[in-house]
Amino acid sequence: MSMTSQETAALFKALADENRVLILRILAGGEQCACVLLENLNISQPTLSHHMKLLAAAGLVRGRKDGKWTHYSLCREGLLAARDYLDSVLPAER
Repeated sequence: MSMTSQETAALFKALADENRVLILRILAGGEQCACVLLENLNISQPTLSHHMKLLAAAGLVRGRKDGKWTHYSLCREGLLAARDYLDSVLPAER
């Protein structure tokens, strides 16, 4: 998957926040309800929604509605795209 420079910038902007990095670490353990994320982070529900919107727009997470809560999981394709980008700019070893 080849990303535009705008998509790449959005992806790394999404990664440039401590809470969003923590969210990814939590989701690395599997799908989690937003309520679990809130229990593990010292942020409000509107702030969590903002973070999740940025992560989803960058293609790093996806959400699934279940009643009043949303359950989030990592998006493998988005994470692989981030890795592929970094691999593409890493100079070859000599």
